[in-house]
Amino acid sequence: MSIQNKIVSEVQSGPINTNASSLTQSSDSNNVNDRYLCFALGREEYAVPLLSVKEVIALPDITSVPQTPPYFLGIMNLRGQVISVIDLRAKLTIKPLNSAETAVIICDLKPNSVGVVVDSINSVINPSKDQISEKPEIQSQKNTDYIQAVYREKGRLILLLDISKTLSLGDHQVIARSTSTQQKGKIVERQ
Repeated sequence: MSIQNKIVSEVQSGPINTNASSLTQSSDSNNVNDRYLCFALGREEYAVPLLSVKEVIALPDITSVPQTPPYFLGIMNLRGQVISVIDLRAKLTIKPLNSAETAVIICDLKPNSVGVVVDSINSVINPSKDQISEKPEIQSQKNTDYIQAVYREKGRLILLLDISKTLSLGDHQVIARSTSTQQKGKIVERQ
């Protein structure tokens, strides 16, 4: 079983088993609130809080929605629920790798869910407080509020993200509209 399949299995089955050393990094804390799902965008690693992740799936068929931003790929049917899908690589202007490992992280943004396309799922981490640094001051004309902190381990740096903050108000409105419009039409899942 590949590491991605192991992680998908763990995410879908509920709380992550911290004894599964192939999936998690050890820490002083075993609090589920401190766990993150690590993924790759291009050649860099990022992570989101595990509690915001509903599930991880392979890249599904996506129905495009006209007059939306290029990073808004469209909508998908997930067991009868309409989910908006964004390409986080395109949103953050990162060159995609487009491999067999490309996956979609279904994130709960309350009241909507959103599918986030990433290059690969890497691991689940449970960092200790001394492994997390505040985000650095970034001189950019772009909003970087979505970067919450930086995880440091053995020479590697992983940006901890807030997916909701990667999206603009307009993005949230597109997601709400596309989801509510399609829900009214009730997409019927094929058997």
